[in-house]
Amino acid sequence: MSLVEVAKVEEIPVGKMKGFTVAGKEILVVNYQGNFYAIGKVCTHAGGDLSKGKLEGNVVTCPKHGSKFDVTTGKNVAGPRIAFIRRKTGNESAYEVKVEGNSIRVNV
Repeated sequence: MSLVEVAKVEEIPVGKMKGFTVAGKEILVVNYQGNFYAIGKVCTHAGGDLSKGKLEGNVVTCPKHGSKFDVTTGKNVAGPRIAFIRRKTGNESAYEVKVEGNSIRVNV
């Protein structure tokens, strides 16, 4: 594993997120309360793009079926919502993030 620069600090303001492809991995970088976190960008339920989802606090909701993930850990906090059924979904991978100067680096 190695640290790879994905963005500059000013590119992802507090409360925002942005998707990247790093070393062949789809990664979502989130600025939550001034701290940066990185998790897998592709929903573990049906492949939705989490960077197009809704971020509320530390939870991102998949735009496809509503699975919810904690952006600080990658943990699935709610499964998909299909009709009236809620199912369990796998967790997202979580990646170490370091800010060096103005550079956001992810360990992939």
